[in-house]
Amino acid sequence: MKNTKEQKTPKWFKDKYELYEKGAVVNNPYSGQDYELNALELSIYDIIIGAQATIDFIYNGDMFDPNTAPLQREMTKGLTWFRQNNPEAYMVLLD
Repeated sequence: MKNTKEQKTPKWFKDKYELYEKGAVVNNPYSGQDYELNALELSIYDIIIGAQATIDFIYNGDMFDPNTAPLQREMTKGLTWFRQNNPEAYMVLLD
């Protein structure tokens, strides 16, 4: 984990999701790069990846299907949070 900035759990997360107890090393399957995430980062990362996987699986990747709007909002919240709180992890894992 390279990020040392204090991170606050976002309100949108507290109201809906559970925080993991531990972090983990995550691998970007496209670049092969690894990045260690803390518990909060891993929890939010999984929201992003889960929303994307659901869109891909249920909606065949159709981001224009209006039914994907709630999932896209969750992805956007997570991506924005990463850009602000750990831009290095964002660049390695999500960009």
